[in-house]
Formats: sequence, C-alpha cells, structure tokens
Amino acid sequence: MGSIEGIMTGFQTAFSIEGIMFVMIGVLVGTFIGMLPGLGPISAIAVMIPITFGMDPSTGLIMMAGVYYGAVFGGSTSSILLNAPGISGTVATSFDGYPMAQQGKAGKALAIAAIASFTGGTVSIVLLMILAPALASVAISFGPPAYFGLMLLGLTAIASLSEGSTIKALISAVVGFMMVTVGIDQQTGTQRFTFGNANLYEGIDFLVIALGLFAVAEVGKLIIARNDDSLKDKKDIGSLRITKDEFKEMRGPMSRQSFLGFFLGVLPGAGATIASFIAYITEKRIAKKPEEFGKGSVKGLTAPETANNAATSGAFVPLLSLGIPGSGTTAVLLGAFLVLGVQPGPLLMIERPEIFWGIIASMYLGNIVLLVLNLPLIPYISKILNIPRPLLIALVIMFSMIGVYAISFSTFDLYLLVAFGFVGFIMRLFAFPAPPFILAFILGGMLEQSFRQSLSISNGNFMIFLENPISLVLIILSALSFIFPLLKLRKKKA
Repeated sequence: MGSIEGIMTGFQTAFSIEGIMFVMIGVLVGTFIGMLPGLGPISAIAVMIPITFGMDPSTGLIMMAGVYYGAVFGGSTSSILLNAPGISGTVATSFDGYPMAQQGKAGKALAIAAIASFTGGTVSIVLLMILAPALASVAISFGPPAYFGLMLLGLTAIASLSEGSTIKALISAVVGFMMVTVGIDQQTGTQRFTFGNANLYEGIDFLVIALGLFAVAEVGKLIIARNDDSLKDKKDIGSLRITKDEFKEMRGPMSRQSFLGFFLGVLPGAGATIASFIAYITEKRIAKKPEEFGKGSVKGLTAPETANNAATSGAFVPLLSLGIPGSGTTAVLLGAFLVLGVQPGPLLMIERPEIFWGIIASMYLGNIVLLVLNLPLIPYISKILNIPRPLLIALVIMFSMIGVYAISFSTFDLYLLVAFGFVGFIMRLFAFPAPPFILAFILGGMLEQSFRQSLSISNGNFMIFLENPISLVLIILSALSFIFPLLKLRKKKA
C-alpha cells in the first residue's frame, strides 16, 4: 500500500464515528489530568490501559494517543495560573506564563498557550505524515557522541537563563548537577550519594524537584507576603484578545519552534521537556529584547508551548517506525500497543496501515478538538485565580503532594518535595535563579551517560567526539554559544 492510500485509510479510521468519539474522550481525559500538578501523560495512559481491553486496536490506540498529546496541551494551565507545572514539559511555560497571570493577563496567557500549542501540534503532524519513515533512520544514527554534543549545546545556555548574576546561575546549575548524580550508577551499579538510604537508589524524580522549586516555593512566598497589598488576589483575568503586535511576536517563535520541537521529539530520549527548554533558550538568545524574558514575554511563553506540543508528535516517529520508545511516556504507550496485540516497527505501516496512519490522522482531529474546547473554557479555567489565597495555597500543596505520591507511592518523596520547596524559597530570597538548576538536572544525566558511553565505545579515545560529524558541529556551536556572550560582555565593559 502506498503512502497516499495509507493516509486515506488513516483518515477513514480517525474520522469514523468511533474514531471521533474516542479521540474526544482521549483528549478530554488527557487535558484534565495534564492540568493537575504532577499527574502527567504517563499516569494518564497507565490509568487508561485497562479500559482498552477488548477494544478494537485502532480505536483504542487512537484514544491513548489523544490522552498523550491532550495531557501535554493541558499541562500549561497550572504552570500559568499557579506556577505549578502540570507536566515536566511545561516547566519552561511557567517562566513567562506565570508572570503574565500575576500582571492580570491570565486569560491572554492561556489563549497564547492554546494557539501556540495548536500550531506546534499541527505543523508537526504534517511533518510526521511526510517524514516519518525517512526520519526513523536519522534517529538511529544519532549515537552517544551526537547526544553529548546536543546536551553540551543546551548547557552552554545556562548563563542566559539567569535574571541577574551569572555566578549565581552557575552555582544553581552546579547544585542541579549534584542532584542528578544521586542514585545507582546505570553503567557500573555503584551507589552514589545515597547514604545507604534505599529510597534514593533510583535517584530523585524530576517532578519532585520541579514542583518543589516552583509550586511549593511559590506557596512560601505567598505566605510570607500575605500582607503585601501589591500581591492581592487578582479577580480580573484580563482580555483573551491577542493584539496584532502580539500575534506578530508569536509568529516567529511558532514557525521556528514547530520545526525544532518536532526534530528534537524524534530523537529518542529528548522529548517535550528538553525541546521546551531549548526552544525557550533559543528565542531568548535571538531576541532583540532578551531582558523581557522571565517577566511576561509573549515570545517566552509561545516558544516552549509550541515546541513541547511539536515534540509530542515527533516522539511517535521512533515509536511507530522502529518500535523504540524515546521517553517514559512512549514506553508506556509501547506497552499499550503490546497489550492490544500490535507490534510497532518497520512492518506496522505495511501490515496495519489503519493503525499507523489512523493514529497520525487522529492527531489533526485531536488538535482541532483541543483548540475548540480550550479557548471557550479559558474564562472559566482562569477563575482558579478567584479562589481565596488561603484556600488556593492549600490546594496547590494538596495537588503537588498527590502528584508526587502518584509517581512512586513513596512518602519519602513527599519529604523531598518539602525539602526542595524550602531550597527553592531560600533561592528566591537570595536571588538564585531556579531555571539553571532545572536545566542542569534535565541535561546532566544524559550528558554524563552519553559521555561515558562514547568513551566506552572508543576505549577512552576522546577523538570520538571530533570524528563524529554531528557531534563535531554541535561542539563547535557550543563553543561559539559560550564565547559570543563573553565577547559582548567585554565590549560593554570597554
């Protein structure tokens, strides 16, 4: 069966009565779960797997895919309104989304996020349909040296995430690196910084740190500043209308980050979280007014929301074409495929075109449903800000704890959540930025792993990083990315 015939088969499957119904159920469930701090697409898909027993594989998997990108779409809500990331892929959304909500522009922030998410998702679906088979081989060729170069390039942007002192940003990043080394070393099986505590053997979960540094720390700030008149509860969510100038600001990040997010999503292990951070950093680097980022910038909100939704579609390339899960979420999705008796891989497009193309075609419908549902609901969703502050503080703490406990069912993680909340509060008091900490934690583990794997392959020869063309280009870009800001700083001092 040719590609055109396969696409037509996919649209017939997705736009059947059953297909439309299950797409709507999937995106609705995913959006709702994505809004709750800590409960991401992994939890949503895991909960939905038993429901698919006995269902037709094509409609069951269409629903599961809808849950996945619906959760990513909905995860921005709590990031913007509460500074409590719904999922790890929306942490960067809170950098400018939450300041906009504090300025009385919560409605506009949610509208920008919805349109950016729709754009990123739609562009990436077109790319997925055109390039899925070809990109599968590219994803495989991206070996450990190339991953090391990519992670290194991301880390050179730590200084650009600081709002003040570069030294404080670097200190924050170093602490993030320290946290990622906790646990059992995957290559040697050695315990590192666990202090004999079995609860630390698997390391510290990313959402424990993210919710601690952002949500719980924000709660501490609200409690301390409860008598501050400038921080009184905002009853006005502002207009949802996006002006022509704001839309012009959105166009550049949406077009660039749709492509960047998709291609990063294709790479196994990268995913929506890394895509959103790199998108945010990229836009800040090329912006004419980078000082606006972190203070309610339209570009700063548009970039990560576009990239994380684009990366979600990109993650289906290795899953559908090769049967390789590129992230924790797609690993759970792979389990859903196997439960329904479907083996994803090179033969899926030939043997089960209604599933391969049906999932892709359903994403068009899903993105439209998400936009149509979310935009009218923004005035009602934003009423979260009308909740009295004492009750809101209690709800943020409750949902953060539920989200963390749902990940591992460990009370020890709840203690860690409180500990990182205290650390985040202290960091705010002394103006240490949290984003470099988060970025170092995300990229640090993959950087170390790819570095050590590369040296194992080459028997300790560091030339492997220069002999690989992809890693060489990325290392050169990393060096330039590090040097140019220093030259600019030197010119300013001169």
